[in-house]
Amino acid sequence: MNERPAEPFKADIMVVDDTPANLHLLSAMLQKRGYSVRPVTDGARAIAAAEAEPPDLVLLDIMMPDMSGYEVCEKLKAAKGELAHLREIPIIFISALNEVWDKVKAFNLGGVDYITKPFQEEEVFARLETHLALRNLQKQLETQNTQLQEALDNVKTLRGLLPICANCKKIRDDGGYWNQIEDYLEQHTDALFSHGLCPQCETELYGDEKWYQEIKSRRKIKAKKAKSKELGEDGE
Repeated sequence: MNERPAEPFKADIMVVDDTPANLHLLSAMLQKRGYSVRPVTDGARAIAAAEAEPPDLVLLDIMMPDMSGYEVCEKLKAAKGELAHLREIPIIFISALNEVWDKVKAFNLGGVDYITKPFQEEEVFARLETHLALRNLQKQLETQNTQLQEALDNVKTLRGLLPICANCKKIRDDGGYWNQIEDYLEQHTDALFSHGLCPQCETELYGDEKWYQEIKSRRKIKAKKAKSKELGEDGE
Protein backbone atom coordinates (compact mmCIF):
# COMPACT_ATOMS: atom_id res chain seq x y z
CA MET A 1 0.00 0.00 0.00
CA ASN A 2 1.35 3.43 -1.00
CA GLU A 3 1.97 5.88 1.81
CA ARG A 4 0.20 9.24 1.64
CA PRO A 5 2.58 12.17 1.08
CA ALA A 6 3.23 14.25 4.19
CA GLU A 7 1.11 17.39 4.40
CA PRO A 8 3.03 20.70 4.40
CA PHE A 9 3.41 22.42 7.75
CA LYS A 10 0.87 25.15 8.43
CA ALA A 11 3.47 27.54 9.79
CA ASP A 12 6.86 27.74 11.49
CA ILE A 13 6.41 28.50 15.21
CA MET A 14 9.22 29.32 17.63
CA VAL A 15 8.45 28.40 21.25
CA VAL A 16 10.69 30.07 23.85
CA ASP A 17 10.51 28.79 27.43
CA ASP A 18 13.20 27.92 29.97
CA THR A 19 11.03 25.19 31.56
CA PRO A 20 11.52 21.88 29.69
CA ALA A 21 8.08 20.56 30.70
CA ASN A 22 6.29 23.62 29.27
CA LEU A 23 8.45 23.52 26.14
CA HIS A 24 7.68 19.85 25.55
CA LEU A 25 3.96 20.33 26.15
CA LEU A 26 3.60 23.28 23.77
CA SER A 27 5.77 21.62 21.10
CA ALA A 28 3.69 18.44 21.21
CA MET A 29 0.43 20.41 20.99
CA LEU A 30 1.63 22.38 17.98
CA GLN A 31 3.09 19.43 16.12
CA LYS A 32 -0.17 17.52 16.61
CA ARG A 33 -1.96 20.37 14.81
CA GLY A 34 0.45 20.30 11.87
CA TYR A 35 2.83 23.13 12.80
CA SER A 36 6.58 23.08 12.43
CA VAL A 37 8.02 23.83 15.89
CA ARG A 38 11.37 25.27 16.97
CA PRO A 39 11.78 24.90 20.75
CA VAL A 40 14.29 27.31 22.33
CA THR A 41 15.28 27.42 26.00
CA ASP A 42 16.58 31.00 26.40
CA GLY A 43 16.28 34.50 25.01
CA ALA A 44 19.73 34.85 23.44
CA ARG A 45 19.29 31.65 21.43
CA ALA A 46 15.80 32.76 20.38
CA ILE A 47 17.17 36.00 18.92
CA ALA A 48 20.01 34.19 17.13
CA ALA A 49 17.60 31.61 15.71
CA ALA A 50 15.19 34.31 14.51
CA GLU A 51 18.04 36.19 12.81
CA ALA A 52 19.17 33.00 11.07
CA GLU A 53 15.67 32.02 9.94
CA PRO A 54 12.68 34.15 10.96
CA PRO A 55 9.70 32.14 12.25
CA ASP A 56 6.11 32.91 11.30
CA LEU A 57 5.20 33.49 14.96
CA VAL A 58 6.84 33.39 18.41
CA LEU A 59 5.27 31.99 21.59
CA LEU A 60 7.39 33.70 24.23
CA ASP A 61 7.60 33.05 27.97
CA ILE A 62 8.10 36.20 30.04
CA MET A 63 9.87 34.93 33.18
CA MET A 64 13.24 33.56 32.04
CA PRO A 65 16.74 33.91 33.57
CA ASP A 66 19.45 36.09 31.98
CA MET A 67 17.06 37.61 29.41
CA SER A 68 13.33 37.97 30.00
CA GLY A 69 10.69 37.62 27.35
CA TYR A 70 10.19 41.38 27.50
CA GLU A 71 13.86 41.91 26.59
CA VAL A 72 13.66 39.40 23.75
CA CYS A 73 10.63 41.19 22.35
CA GLU A 74 12.35 44.59 22.65
CA LYS A 75 15.39 43.39 20.73
CA LEU A 76 13.33 41.85 17.93
CA LYS A 77 11.14 44.94 17.61
CA ALA A 78 14.24 47.17 17.52
CA ALA A 79 15.92 45.26 14.67
CA LYS A 80 17.31 47.48 11.92
CA GLY A 81 18.88 47.28 8.49
CA GLU A 82 18.91 43.83 6.94
CA LEU A 83 17.18 42.45 10.05
CA ALA A 84 14.34 44.98 10.04
CA HIS A 85 11.92 42.25 8.90
CA LEU A 86 12.18 40.71 12.40
CA ARG A 87 10.03 43.55 13.72
CA GLU A 88 7.06 42.15 11.81
CA ILE A 89 7.09 38.72 13.51
CA PRO A 90 3.94 38.31 15.68
CA ILE A 91 4.84 37.64 19.33
CA ILE A 92 2.38 36.06 21.75
CA PHE A 93 3.49 36.24 25.38
CA ILE A 94 2.90 33.26 27.70
CA SER A 95 3.17 33.79 31.45
CA ALA A 96 1.86 32.82 34.86
CA LEU A 97 1.66 36.53 35.61
CA ASN A 98 -1.88 37.81 35.45
CA GLU A 99 -1.58 41.41 36.52
CA VAL A 100 -3.01 44.09 34.23
CA TRP A 101 0.32 45.90 34.31
CA ASP A 102 2.11 42.83 32.90
CA LYS A 103 -0.34 42.60 30.01
CA VAL A 104 -0.11 46.33 29.28
CA LYS A 105 3.69 46.13 29.19
CA ALA A 106 3.54 43.16 26.84
CA PHE A 107 1.36 45.08 24.37
CA ASN A 108 3.40 48.28 24.71
CA LEU A 109 6.54 46.37 23.73
CA GLY A 110 4.91 45.10 20.54
CA GLY A 111 3.33 41.81 21.55
CA VAL A 112 0.15 40.94 19.67
CA ASP A 113 -1.44 38.81 22.39
CA TYR A 114 -1.04 37.41 25.90
CA ILE A 115 -1.88 33.94 27.22
CA THR A 116 -1.92 33.17 30.93
CA LYS A 117 -0.62 29.88 32.37
CA PRO A 118 -1.92 27.29 32.90
CA PHE A 119 -3.15 27.65 29.34
CA GLN A 120 -5.98 25.87 27.59
CA GLU A 121 -5.11 24.12 24.34
CA GLU A 122 -8.10 25.49 22.40
CA GLU A 123 -7.36 29.02 23.57
CA VAL A 124 -3.74 28.74 22.46
CA PHE A 125 -4.74 27.61 18.96
CA ALA A 126 -7.54 30.15 18.62
CA ARG A 127 -5.17 33.02 19.38
CA LEU A 128 -2.31 31.55 17.35
CA GLU A 129 -4.39 30.95 14.22
CA THR A 130 -5.97 34.40 14.46
CA HIS A 131 -2.60 36.15 14.45
CA LEU A 132 -1.17 33.90 11.75
CA ALA A 133 -4.15 34.77 9.54
CA LEU A 134 -3.65 38.48 10.24
CA ARG A 135 0.05 38.20 9.42
CA ASN A 136 -0.70 36.41 6.15
CA LEU A 137 -3.13 39.15 5.18
CA GLN A 138 -0.49 41.74 6.01
CA LYS A 139 2.06 39.94 3.82
CA GLN A 140 -0.42 39.80 0.94
CA LEU A 141 -1.09 43.51 1.29
CA GLU A 142 2.64 44.28 1.35
CA THR A 143 3.14 42.19 -1.80
CA GLN A 144 0.26 43.94 -3.57
CA ASN A 145 1.59 47.35 -2.53
CA THR A 146 5.03 46.46 -3.85
CA GLN A 147 3.57 45.27 -7.16
CA LEU A 148 1.45 48.40 -7.41
CA GLN A 149 4.44 50.64 -6.74
CA GLU A 150 6.48 48.80 -9.38
CA ALA A 151 3.65 49.28 -11.86
CA LEU A 152 3.42 52.98 -11.01
CA ASP A 153 7.19 53.37 -11.38
CA ASN A 154 6.90 51.98 -14.90
CA VAL A 155 4.20 54.46 -15.87
CA LYS A 156 5.19 57.92 -17.03
CA THR A 157 2.45 60.50 -17.51
CA LEU A 158 2.77 63.88 -19.16
CA ARG A 159 0.82 66.64 -17.46
CA GLY A 160 0.48 70.38 -17.89
CA LEU A 161 0.85 72.73 -20.85
CA LEU A 162 3.22 71.66 -23.65
CA PRO A 163 4.47 74.53 -25.87
CA ILE A 164 4.33 73.18 -29.44
CA CYS A 165 5.19 74.92 -32.72
CA ALA A 166 2.08 75.31 -34.89
CA ASN A 167 4.15 74.84 -38.05
CA CYS A 168 6.84 72.20 -37.48
CA LYS A 169 5.21 70.60 -34.39
CA LYS A 170 8.39 70.71 -32.29
CA ILE A 171 7.95 70.84 -28.50
CA ARG A 172 9.83 73.28 -26.23
CA ASP A 173 11.32 71.63 -23.14
CA ASP A 174 11.91 73.17 -19.71
CA GLY A 175 15.35 74.36 -20.79
CA GLY A 176 13.90 76.36 -23.67
CA TYR A 177 15.14 73.98 -26.38
CA TRP A 178 12.90 72.83 -29.21
CA ASN A 179 12.73 69.06 -29.75
CA GLN A 180 11.18 66.81 -32.35
CA ILE A 181 7.91 65.57 -30.88
CA GLU A 182 8.99 61.92 -30.99
CA ASP A 183 12.29 62.71 -29.22
CA TYR A 184 10.47 64.60 -26.49
CA LEU A 185 7.88 61.87 -25.93
CA GLU A 186 10.52 59.14 -25.82
CA GLN A 187 12.33 61.10 -23.08
CA HIS A 188 9.21 61.66 -20.98
CA THR A 189 7.21 58.46 -21.59
CA ASP A 190 7.86 54.80 -22.32
CA ALA A 191 6.52 55.15 -25.86
CA LEU A 192 8.64 54.09 -28.86
CA PHE A 193 8.06 55.31 -32.40
CA SER A 194 8.16 53.82 -35.87
CA HIS A 195 7.89 56.18 -38.82
CA GLY A 196 5.77 56.07 -41.96
CA LEU A 197 3.52 58.26 -44.11
CA CYS A 198 -0.22 58.47 -44.05
CA PRO A 199 -2.00 58.23 -47.45
CA GLN A 200 -2.70 61.97 -47.55
CA CYS A 201 0.98 62.88 -47.02
CA GLU A 202 2.09 60.27 -49.55
CA THR A 203 -0.14 61.87 -52.19
CA GLU A 204 0.97 65.41 -51.33
CA LEU A 205 4.67 64.48 -51.48
CA TYR A 206 4.80 61.95 -54.32
CA GLY A 207 1.46 62.18 -56.13
CA ASP A 208 3.01 63.50 -59.36
CA GLU A 209 5.81 60.90 -59.46
CA LYS A 210 5.40 58.11 -62.01
CA TRP A 211 6.93 55.43 -59.73
CA TYR A 212 4.49 56.37 -56.98
CA GLN A 213 1.49 56.14 -59.35
CA GLU A 214 2.68 52.66 -60.40
CA ILE A 215 2.94 51.53 -56.75
CA LYS A 216 -0.50 52.94 -56.02
CA SER A 217 -1.93 51.14 -59.09
CA ARG A 218 -0.43 47.82 -57.94
CA ARG A 219 -1.91 48.36 -54.48
CA LYS A 220 -5.37 48.83 -55.99
CA ILE A 221 -5.05 45.68 -58.13
CA LYS A 222 -3.86 43.68 -55.11
CA ALA A 223 -6.69 44.98 -52.94
CA LYS A 224 -9.24 44.21 -55.69
CA LYS A 225 -7.98 40.61 -56.02
CA ALA A 226 -8.10 40.13 -52.25
CA LYS A 227 -11.66 41.45 -52.16
CA SER A 228 -12.73 39.16 -55.03
CA LYS A 229 -11.16 36.17 -53.28
CA GLU A 230 -12.93 37.05 -50.05
CA LEU A 231 -16.30 37.36 -51.81
CA GLY A 232 -15.69 34.08 -53.65
CA GLU A 233 -14.98 32.20 -50.42
CA ASP A 234 -18.06 33.69 -48.76
CA GLY A 235 -20.23 32.60 -51.67
CA GLU A 236 -19.13 28.95 -51.54
